[in-house]
Amino acid sequence: MAQVDYPEPVKALISQLKQLPGIGPKSAERIAVWMMQQGSESSGLFAEVVDRAGKLVVECRICGFFSTEEVGCGICDGQQRDLGSICIVEQPTDILPLERSGAYRGHYHSLRGRISPLDNVGPEDLRIGALVGRLREGDFSEVILALSSDVEGEATSNYLAEILTEFTGLKVSRLAQGLPAGGGLDSADELTLMRALQGRVGV
Repeated sequence: MAQVDYPEPVKALISQLKQLPGIGPKSAERIAVWMMQQGSESSGLFAEVVDRAGKLVVECRICGFFSTEEVGCGICDGQQRDLGSICIVEQPTDILPLERSGAYRGHYHSLRGRISPLDNVGPEDLRIGALVGRLREGDFSEVILALSSDVEGEATSNYLAEILTEFTGLKVSRLAQGLPAGGGLDSADELTLMRALQGRVGV
């Protein structure tokens, strides 16, 4: 007796959902079934929104953030930006937390990744060439490295710091690292405590 399974269109939907980051087989199945239960009107609207985003949203050729041909880039085309500083991040999604903090109003540059030999990602695979081009053409006085503090992020930061030595008078800084607000010493790991001590400030 043949085993009963979902119809082919549902299986195809589950297969596509499984490719999304953070979505496993069970989650993909639940989402697909939920969409089918909502009816064609709901799934049609969902498909329309996904299709529209895929067609209209592009990568800003300058900073790497999300942009549209109609509106442009909210960062590069934004007003009242600090023209002298540029903050380097790994992914365009890393820009939003910095923006929402309200503590930084300069420009950004997304590398679209980080150096990771195990994943066959080298400097040539990142937007480092575009960064160097911006620095040569612009009038920046400071570069802020806002990359991850893991091995790959540190390797990328060190590589960039070495490259940036060619720009005389350019200040290169990194985000301070240490204890999170509201965090206690008992929940901090050794590396976090070490960096908190190294980055201590006067009171």
